Amino acid sequence: MPLDAYMVKYKEDWYRLYHIHYQQDVDDCIENIYYLEQATKADFCNPLYANAKIETEKQWEKYRYLFQMHLNLKLIEQHLRVARLYDKKCIYFYDSPWKDEYLRNLNTALTYYKAGLAYWQEAKLWYEKADAPSFNFMFLSDLQNWEDERERIKTGELNYETMLNREIERVEKNINELNNMDKKY
Repeated sequence: MPLDAYMVKYKEDWYRLYHIHYQQDVDDCIENIYYLEQATKADFCNPLYANAKIETEKQWEKYRYLFQMHLNLKLIEQHLRVARLYDKKCIYFYDSPWKDEYLRNLNTALTYYKAGLAYWQEAKLWYEKADAPSFNFMFLSDLQNWEDERERIKTGELNYETMLNREIERVEKNINELNNMDKKY
């Protein structure tokens, strides 16, 4: 039986391809990053086919802002996952024989943590648009988790910038520690 072709064209289509495995390795995260980045660039589908029930132009506007914010938050999460797979949390005196390998991995982790900061700045821009006073008392109940993310950013409960900066600072410290280590062990 032949299968029908499915054209991935709109934001919502790309977002449907994003998925979380029980155990995520680097390839799974990179695949998700690709899907999410394509979603951020794609056009929105017709409101009739949106991921929530849209009845007014104002709801459609808020839906678009929340969607962009949510995509950027998911991109941060995926970058954090990849970075943590390469990250060596602690450096010990006996790590010197593997110094070069650890440095490569830490530099890769640092790259992903820094990329997460760029997505955080973007997420905050979309949050500000979705949290405009004109949207007070308007909640898209079909997208409660997106609304919750918006509210958590507003209250400061969700702040990836603090976490990413802390991770970047720790990784840079570990890189310096490895660079200053001699290979005597």
